[in-house]
Amino acid sequence: MLKLNMMKILMLGWELPPHNSGGLGVACLNMARALSKYGVKIDFVVPYSAEHPEASFMHVIAATHLDPIARYGGAYESNSIYEQIIPTADEAKYVSIRDIQHSYCEFIEGFLKTHRPDVVHAHDWLTFEAGIIAKKQHDLPLIAHVHATEFDRAGAHAGNPIIHEVEQEGLIAADKIIAVSEATKRIIHDNYHIPLNKIDVVYNSLDEGYNTSNYHFKEDTYDYLQKMKASGYTIVSTVGRFTVQKGLHNLLHAAALAVHKNPKLLFILAGDGEERNELVKLSADLGIGKNVIFTGFIRGKRLRDIYSLSDIFVMSSVSEPFGLTALEAAHHGDALILTKQSGVSEIIWSAMKYDFWDERKLADEILAIANSQTLRQTLQQNVLHEYNKISWDQVAKKCMKIYNNVKHKRN
Repeated sequence: MLKLNMMKILMLGWELPPHNSGGLGVACLNMARALSKYGVKIDFVVPYSAEHPEASFMHVIAATHLDPIARYGGAYESNSIYEQIIPTADEAKYVSIRDIQHSYCEFIEGFLKTHRPDVVHAHDWLTFEAGIIAKKQHDLPLIAHVHATEFDRAGAHAGNPIIHEVEQEGLIAADKIIAVSEATKRIIHDNYHIPLNKIDVVYNSLDEGYNTSNYHFKEDTYDYLQKMKASGYTIVSTVGRFTVQKGLHNLLHAAALAVHKNPKLLFILAGDGEERNELVKLSADLGIGKNVIFTGFIRGKRLRDIYSLSDIFVMSSVSEPFGLTALEAAHHGDALILTKQSGVSEIIWSAMKYDFWDERKLADEILAIANSQTLRQTLQQNVLHEYNKISWDQVAKKCMKIYNNVKHKRN
């Protein structure tokens, strides 16, 4: 077995904070940080050039000279992977996500001619092709880490066949697959016919910064929301990209049912995405425009203040492989309502749960919590004892065990 302090890992990822558009970059950063504390040496390749002040514990390498890819959006909008995302003619070679992926692969191919890691750890379909190159051309063990599949991102739709193909090729080529939940493991097995014994489940944990920061809620940050709470409104929040995967149309329909019975409900939708205009129009069409606030994309203290103001947090996803935002909301004392189709619901028991399509049940659960202070406090208190059942330290230990196993089998 390879000594841990000698382990060299090449991580392939599409984003890291502060240049992330979602939870993938946050999970990658925290996982890598936890691994580095055990002496693991990490080269992390991203498809853009930028500073990453939070990642000083590892070597972050730029595969291209582009600005951060998250700035252009589109990375997770699978119907637009061939659409132009670079608005200048200076980088004519880079016009779409697929073009950038191809250049990323070329960089990895060249990088591995002079660097030899012990294991390659590829995060999601965006880097699977580069991982396949590392395995087939350089005979390196490959870990495919699935944070979300195209079946999740597509929601109730079929998804992009190109992405399905890339995912399947990467999963077949991998020596081991890490899934972020049992639900994700089942999707991989059922849809890509991967043997169950090839897939290990490793749950994500809460961002370390939530436990170590000196965050303090300031009541005047969202003065309007504070005044609404003081006048008897219950604040219901959700956080995420406005995509079909997140089930936000269902949430707004449930909100309309709930507001009809209790007008003192205020829904906060924090985030942005291709469905934003549709959702704004839907809230107006449903007659609840005055009960719904769209904050736009927020991060850091402004996001934490939303969690702190909120009484109820709803994860309405059609398919959510894990769902870190639920743990963030729990940390700030929110009562949780989760879809049964979310991975985080596998480890959080003190939450109300429903099927994403059951708008009436969601409305009833929102009303039950809003109308009963005792129920709300019970859910809030109990979930605080549950959300930190796993830690990034435990994640690191599981990953190191997987690394050593694949390395041993290849020797």
